[in-house]
Amino acid sequence: MENIVYLLDGFQVALSLHNLLFMLIGVLLGIVVGVLPGLGGPNGVAILLPLTFGMDPTSAIILLTSIYWGALFGGAITAVLFNIPGEPWSVATTFDGYPMAQQGRAGEALTAAFTASFVGAISGVMLITFLAPLVAKFALRFGPAEFFAVFFLTFCSFIGMGKENKAKIIVSLAFGFILAGVGIDTISGDMRMTFGVTELMSGVDFLVVVIGMFGISEILLALEEGMSFRGKNAKIDPIVVLRTWAQMPRYIFTFIRSCLAGIWLGISPGGAVAASFMGYGLAKRFSSRGERFGQGEIEGVIAPETAAHAAGTAALLPMLALGIPGSATAAVLLGGLMIWGLQPGPLLFVEQRDFVWGLIASMYLGNIVGLIVVLSTVPLFAAIMRIPFALIAPVILMMCAIGAYTVANAEFDIWLMLIFGVVGYAFKKLDYPLAPMVLALVLGDRAEDAFRQALIGSGGDLSVFWENGLVTSLMVIALALLLWGPISDGLSRLRSRRPVAAE
Repeated sequence: MENIVYLLDGFQVALSLHNLLFMLIGVLLGIVVGVLPGLGGPNGVAILLPLTFGMDPTSAIILLTSIYWGALFGGAITAVLFNIPGEPWSVATTFDGYPMAQQGRAGEALTAAFTASFVGAISGVMLITFLAPLVAKFALRFGPAEFFAVFFLTFCSFIGMGKENKAKIIVSLAFGFILAGVGIDTISGDMRMTFGVTELMSGVDFLVVVIGMFGISEILLALEEGMSFRGKNAKIDPIVVLRTWAQMPRYIFTFIRSCLAGIWLGISPGGAVAASFMGYGLAKRFSSRGERFGQGEIEGVIAPETAAHAAGTAALLPMLALGIPGSATAAVLLGGLMIWGLQPGPLLFVEQRDFVWGLIASMYLGNIVGLIVVLSTVPLFAAIMRIPFALIAPVILMMCAIGAYTVANAEFDIWLMLIFGVVGYAFKKLDYPLAPMVLALVLGDRAEDAFRQALIGSGGDLSVFWENGLVTSLMVIALALLLWGPISDGLSRLRSRRPVAAE
């Protein structure tokens, strides 16, 4: 009850005219940041951070977090319309969002994505509001073994609950792990798989790979088809939005599952990318139309967007309550708070109560403003689909090149993007899933570091992954999910054989 009183006081701070203006500006800037491949929320916040140094800390943090909300919303736009994730966590959105756009349902896909994003983000903000002390205490228990267990859980769920060929999923994961290992070993300092190429010392950047494997490969496929694809004529009006909203109640369990998965991986080190894949995998497994995922199912858009935004928002909790950033954006925001003379942690809720609760209130308002802005501009985004692909392809190629170059201001990354475009084309032609590779690339190095740190701390004893109830429960759940696919397939075969045996 005390939290409600503090929150109401926070709304008085956040609802001031100048703070509302900063929210609107931040959301608009964030949408642009989210749409541009290669820029991303952390970079957008970092670039604009110096502009806030002369501002009031509350207004400054409201502006920066609103950029974050806008980037979360904006990442789905290019994912749906062009099959190019504007943000890493939008990769899973492309699986069904892009097919929906090709079917002339761009407005429906975007509306579903924005609405799911709003629901996921609000669930994360509610967690921060009501469960901050309990969750912060729980997150404090995580060590290297627990970190690895969470990563292991994510990988196992993708193998065990995926409906694609298991061997191809494992091959895709292995390829991602290899890419994640390129560069300097963070523990030993040795060079790995650079083959004398100095540009590879810092590793293979995730966004360069994603832009190539999703954006360039799509252009290559279109070239193979003789540029036969044309933008669909998407008629968008408030009726489309209302009709899409009318479908939302039937996916209530998808929302709940994705929110829980996102919140869990937001607080733990999994992050928004892992949450989006896990949300998609869970929805695909439990949906009655799971076999149609990848062909334009609205549930395949709702699940990853909800999970990603729940994770992205929940990642701010450890930053505020413990001073431990749960994501790259949270790390940038943490730096800003310290520059403004504020020390994140438990004392922040006591010494800077107005600031904290004003920020939390702005999280609610910022997401509401973001939803209104993106929904009101859906016709503009969907109208892009009316442009013939032959005309828009050079623009997409230029955006991809700019995005790849922006990552590290290196021409080498453009060549890498083109190489991975060919690799992505081969993956698609051979029917290898891209999602497991992307997941392993994002989390592979972090999982390896956690695994090795845990073993170093235990003197090489593998029992460290079973030494307490938390890590044991995570490992047991992971193994259960890994074996869930073969067990369920075996049970299905037994059921299908029984009628034959009876005859």
